[in-house]
Amino acid sequence: MATDDLSGQQSGGQDAQQMLQHQAVLDIATVEGWFTDPDGIYIDGTFGRGGHSRLLLARLSAKAKLLVVDRDPEAIAEAEKLAAEFSQVEVERSDFAQIAALVAARNWQGKVSGILLDLGVSSPQLDASERGFSFMRDGELDMRMDPSVGQSAAQWLAVASVDEIRDVIKQYGEEKFATRIARGIVEKRADKAITTTHQLAKIIDEAMPFVEKGKHPATRSFQAIRIYINQELEQLKSFLDGSVDLLSPGGRLAVISFHSLEDRIVKRFIRNQVKGDSLPASIPVTDDALNKRMKMIVKAGRASSEELQDNPRSRSAILRVAEKL
Repeated sequence: MATDDLSGQQSGGQDAQQMLQHQAVLDIATVEGWFTDPDGIYIDGTFGRGGHSRLLLARLSAKAKLLVVDRDPEAIAEAEKLAAEFSQVEVERSDFAQIAALVAARNWQGKVSGILLDLGVSSPQLDASERGFSFMRDGELDMRMDPSVGQSAAQWLAVASVDEIRDVIKQYGEEKFATRIARGIVEKRADKAITTTHQLAKIIDEAMPFVEKGKHPATRSFQAIRIYINQELEQLKSFLDGSVDLLSPGGRLAVISFHSLEDRIVKRFIRNQVKGDSLPASIPVTDDALNKRMKMIVKAGRASSEELQDNPRSRSAILRVAEKL
């Protein structure tokens, strides 16, 4: 994401990498916003390595339920360990766009106390060179959250047209040199298949007319390709459309975003739920008749200076929390 991942930033050795692998972003503020009822039903839609879920479980009673969801097989392996430790935990390997179906299968519609999404790519995914998320480590150019589903980044780049590549990099990466980069990719692949992260990063670097200070030239393009390959924004929109119906009155939706595009989607969704029906100003209507569905709890929470020092990933994180009326 624009600045969410650490793909353009070296971590401070093995100890720092281990710390980042298990450190939840905006952890205490997020759990305070997510938590409402010790006996409630909760959903962690992006389990990752379970940082937020573990913090929440410390507050839950034996009656509570916590459904943890992720499409990454390595995350699910960690989730199964948590389920063996805590009886409240149920595990589903799925993307969060399917949460409504998972809730329906459990007859939880309108009963959920809190749903959390921590969007983007996790530190363990970045650290695994074979996953292909980071240009700082040479590895297979994959980028799929679930390696068993869909095209890898390498497979897509092998067949996509200049226009298709340009549009993805421009739309999802907000990269102003998208055309130059797309042309460079298509030209280079004619000579040799682009199969590794370092190959792609070098092509992007060579296509850039100048380098922005403090940012690797491949940051925006890698982010854009990853978002496209995993259909991240489409899944977010799909989830949000049905999310309010899943919550109980007083239930909360908490979302951590790292990229301006996804945060914009979340911000607009919550704003519309808080505002209610959009009617012409000329129509006389009471505030109660606007069908307002949510109220704002956290408008745009950010990491403290202490967390920024300890956890670089939190530097661009934005927490938004809304409660169902």
